[in-house]
Amino acid sequence: MTSHPQNDGAPPPLDRRPPPPVLLLRHPTQFSVLDRPLPDTFRFLKPWKSPLPLGDFLSSADARAAEAILTSGMTPVTAEMLRRLPGVRLVVTTSAGLEHIDVAECRRRGIAVADAGDAYSEDVADLAVGLLIDVLRKVSASDRYVRRGSWSGEGEFALGSKLGGKRVGIVGLGRTGLKVAKRLEAFGCAVSYNSRKAKPYVSYPFHSNVCELATNCDALVICCGLNEETHHMITREVLLALGKEGVVVNIGRGSIIDEKEMVQLLVQGELGGAGLDVFENEPNVPEELLALDNVVLSPHRAVFTQESLSDLCDLVIGNLEAFFSNKPLLSPVLDE
Repeated sequence: MTSHPQNDGAPPPLDRRPPPPVLLLRHPTQFSVLDRPLPDTFRFLKPWKSPLPLGDFLSSADARAAEAILTSGMTPVTAEMLRRLPGVRLVVTTSAGLEHIDVAECRRRGIAVADAGDAYSEDVADLAVGLLIDVLRKVSASDRYVRRGSWSGEGEFALGSKLGGKRVGIVGLGRTGLKVAKRLEAFGCAVSYNSRKAKPYVSYPFHSNVCELATNCDALVICCGLNEETHHMITREVLLALGKEGVVVNIGRGSIIDEKEMVQLLVQGELGGAGLDVFENEPNVPEELLALDNVVLSPHRAVFTQESLSDLCDLVIGNLEAFFSNKPLLSPVLDE
């Protein structure tokens, strides 16, 4: 008697069936920068190549067949978009932040969400510490001093400040925040933090109020995501609590800090310095910041290293492959 393999209900391997349709809202920058092609194991639907406006494209039969969406921080996934795409069961984003995705609507519809996971955390943490060191030790300012010939004409450069022994507050002790904390510990800093809730697995002092955290710190490093609760969370009051010698570093999102108030306090000498990779209205940077030697500016490049982009590309494709093979996602966004 001939035996036949039993059908256990699992989908066939990806290489034995038509490529699953994935709506690609924008070509991922990470793949472009690395000159890496998207895999042909998926059928990527590219609305920018269609003559139809986006709204009409999303209502087309082709788009309605999409089972997953691949997006970035630049392209929102809204409730209205999901309503037009009833076949979608997964949203994958190339970003660590989720402010561009209606996560609540995804949950309501039973749509899984995957983010950048830990792909960026190491490099973002490195830059956060680098910005703090730069501001305290005046690395960029002293570089400009030497380049313009001031060393020979104006004499010795101004004194910097030591990182070791500083009290540093981490706002958002998630994947990246925890890596920042570990790095600062190695420099001999006293770390404390603010998050939505205390983390039982760390020994750092927890402050439920960010203003209280600032009062007890020499520097704040902003590592949290942007949402309704964290928008302008770093207020004038918080920055004044940090003090005239205090430094704020932001590698989260620009709008977490009330930028106008921060600029005013820096100009007035009420805040000691700032290291900023993100801004409220990118790529526009307040002109006042450009003239300040106690401010270090970076063009939202914390995640942009060869290694982190390569890891992210692997993760994105890995999440899609796992989902369509009925396996656990590599970097699922979980409810807390």
